Amino acid sequence: MQTTATNHYRDLVHLGTPIVVGQVGNLVLNFADTFMIGHHSTLELAAASFVNNIFVLAVLFAIGFNFALTPVVGPLIGRDEKQQAGTALKAGFYANAVLIVLLALCSVAFYMLLPCFGQPEELLPLMRPYLLVNILSLPVTVIGCQMKQFYDTIGKTSISMYVLITGNMLNVIGNWLLIYGNCGMPEMGLLGAGIATAVSRLLIAAAFCCILFTKREFYIYKIGITEAKWKDVNGYFKDLHKLAWSSALQSTVECGAFSLVAIFVGWTGTKPLAAHQIMITMSLFFYNLYLGIATAISIRVSHYVGTGDMNEIARVTRSGFFIIIAMATAVAIPVFIFRHDIGYLFTADRTVCRLVAATIIPLILYQISDAFQCCLANALRGLGEMRLMMYAAVFAYFIVSLPLSWWLGIVMKHGIVGIWSAFPVCLTVAGVLYWLIFRKRLSIHVAQTKK
Repeated sequence: MQTTATNHYRDLVHLGTPIVVGQVGNLVLNFADTFMIGHHSTLELAAASFVNNIFVLAVLFAIGFNFALTPVVGPLIGRDEKQQAGTALKAGFYANAVLIVLLALCSVAFYMLLPCFGQPEELLPLMRPYLLVNILSLPVTVIGCQMKQFYDTIGKTSISMYVLITGNMLNVIGNWLLIYGNCGMPEMGLLGAGIATAVSRLLIAAAFCCILFTKREFYIYKIGITEAKWKDVNGYFKDLHKLAWSSALQSTVECGAFSLVAIFVGWTGTKPLAAHQIMITMSLFFYNLYLGIATAISIRVSHYVGTGDMNEIARVTRSGFFIIIAMATAVAIPVFIFRHDIGYLFTADRTVCRLVAATIIPLILYQISDAFQCCLANALRGLGEMRLMMYAAVFAYFIVSLPLSWWLGIVMKHGIVGIWSAFPVCLTVAGVLYWLIFRKRLSIHVAQTKK
């Protein structure tokens, strides 16, 4: 029976809501770190801002790399080939082992080059130990990303939700104990926040793996892992590598523009850098709400690719876009109204709060463009189109966004507000390019199906 538009709305909400809740759980982790560190020390907030905004590129690369699981595993689920899906997951572990080595080398290089980024000298003693703890947690972070993507793709989004919420609650408790030195624990400030985050990442990865190997409903996937022939594993390994690097680069440059401008903001002073950290937290709040429904779009599209039902892909994408737009409107209005008060949730510094209030304006302006590009990017992931999307992302976020941020913020001396004013432009460019690629890719799939 053909799926109606109404059912697409219902199915996307059903599948995407646990992802949204899980993503909000991740935001609690980010919010808790920013809130607790900001109230402990403005200097520590500025140090966390720079380290987080650069180190997050490694995490984004891992997330984007594992997005490739969806176009590989999703069609198998659409055809009810669950044992083969387990074999593809095993191939994912090998692929991620390569990724972990690469990310560790890049992160260590960043650690060694910290003094070369032109940041305030007083922040370096705070940055170094915090960054080191984050580097040590990289392996479990990558495995956690892989397992979450697998559970989402097979439709078990509620598992990701419960694991992430539990892990992030433990992280908040760890922050409270180690940042401020409560219950007899040492007062470690920013380093304590890093240790609490690393432990929560370890527990999240362990929980994901334990559920897969102990719950009876996942026995068929476990068989696919333990009894897989090397020829099959190697085939899926090649499929993943064909998609994963392009996907990782696209995902990284998409969000990397937001992180890399931290270098420009750091040139303008410590307080703008602290305000930038708060703005990144706000931006992530919006983006992660969209990403839950957008991930559901990707999953549904990949299933339809497996069944060969190309006619429903455009309907799923359109339905998801309207859901995301409704969410963006619902959140943007109160954020705009209370923009002068939001900064005080994170810090008592009035200068930082004034900068936050001014920078919220470009944040609100780009929400529709962000919703549009997020929706189409995930539809393209479901279709397995990573290469062209990567090129479009590099153009929009690096060729357009970074030079424009530098020119408006540094050359024109508009500071952090000028730097953030480039984002409405680059997100609109990205959305238009993704739409053109989506139309082309969908027409190719339809033509192949007719043959």
